Amino acid sequence: MLQVYLVRHGETEWNVAHRIQGQSDSPLTEIGRRQALLVAQRVQSESITHVITSDLGRTRETAEIIAKACGCEVILEPRLREINMGILENRELSSLTQEEESWRKSLVDGTPNGRIPEGESMNEVCSRMRAALESCLDLPTGSRPLLVSHGMALVSLIFSILGLPANSERRLRLRNCSISRVDYQDSPWLASGWIVETAGDITHLNMPALDELQG
Repeated sequence: MLQVYLVRHGETEWNVAHRIQGQSDSPLTEIGRRQALLVAQRVQSESITHVITSDLGRTRETAEIIAKACGCEVILEPRLREINMGILENRELSSLTQEEESWRKSLVDGTPNGRIPEGESMNEVCSRMRAALESCLDLPTGSRPLLVSHGMALVSLIFSILGLPANSERRLRLRNCSISRVDYQDSPWLASGWIVETAGDITHLNMPALDELQG
């Protein structure tokens, strides 16, 4: 059985400012760095062998803190990037027009093929996220990888494993530096292949953590 840990990046300055990030970037806050350290302490005993991360700055910084504790190198994987939020990147939520807000909400309210102009759909994000996860099956036997990615991207991946459309109504909260785990296994009581063991665990955090709908 292959166990893969999924971690959302730590809190960023734009999370706090309620500014849309997408594939633009914002540095971690001091709280975000502390959150990443708490993840590192939580997984230090899990024999992590690979720390694989989105190549955006906020995930790289989170991954570097975790990798240092686990004694791993950081491996960059662009397919783990956040959804491209198109023309709304770098915008504060409070500045959106009614039409712009409808574009944004189309990514979380179940709208078929919802997208922001010049951005990605949840299905497109899910396709590359799933490919990144499947590549973990090529790691050496006994590997235990940890992937660092983003809220919307990770939700699309977990939805796909559960057999839900990537653009389903958003009913899963993944807070900053939450930990999820998916396993590739063959069980008589579960469907063969990928299953969700845990999703959105924040019991390792000793401070409040934002989700992407809060910032």
